[in-house]
Amino acid sequence: MEPNRRENRGSLQNSRKTVKSLNDDSDMKHRVAREAATLLYLGAEKEYKQAKTKAAEIFGAHFLPSNLEVALELDKIAEENEGPKRKERLIQMRKEALDVMRLLSVFYPVLIGSVWRGTIKQGSDIDIADYTDEPEEITKILKAEGVRLLKTAWTTVNKRGATLESFHIYAETASRHGLEIVARCREEAGKKRKCETFGDELKGLNIKELEKVLESNPTQQFIPV
Repeated sequence: MEPNRRENRGSLQNSRKTVKSLNDDSDMKHRVAREAATLLYLGAEKEYKQAKTKAAEIFGAHFLPSNLEVALELDKIAEENEGPKRKERLIQMRKEALDVMRLLSVFYPVLIGSVWRGTIKQGSDIDIADYTDEPEEITKILKAEGVRLLKTAWTTVNKRGATLESFHIYAETASRHGLEIVARCREEAGKKRKCETFGDELKGLNIKELEKVLESNPTQQFIPV
């Protein structure tokens, strides 16, 4: 019986070491995610990959958290630092987004980005996706309605061997919130897109859905749980 007891005791000790190691790794991963989120919040880094790499170097970690883990920490940091004013600003930005979307209703507008998610922070823009083969028509409408346009630019990206073009319109709302409208070709409307930050489907809100949110739960968040 004595050898078996020693074996059992050794197995128990090994199990405890494994659990401690896993807990240590989990704690370190959280610290790296928090640091990466802090770098993003303060503007020290602009991209998630660079923020995670720099945070890992700071702690000497050999693994990186997911974009989702960093995004959730970033949301917490924004809430901790900005308090109730953050929710007030979110409601205002969603109302402004709705006003713009109504102007552009013929282009199947969808609210995306942090204003859709409900994860805004200081400096967040209103992001809207439109679908049209004539993006210049969007700028004409915005100008006619007195929206202050800052610049426009064509962007080309390669995804899975396909080349996708989009037309970006940068503007400013009456309350001086940044506004970015991305115009994609009409055949892209309704196609499923994966969010590189949260890892879920990039659904967004159309006009009716945004109206419903503002009526029932204006600060609702749309993040994976």
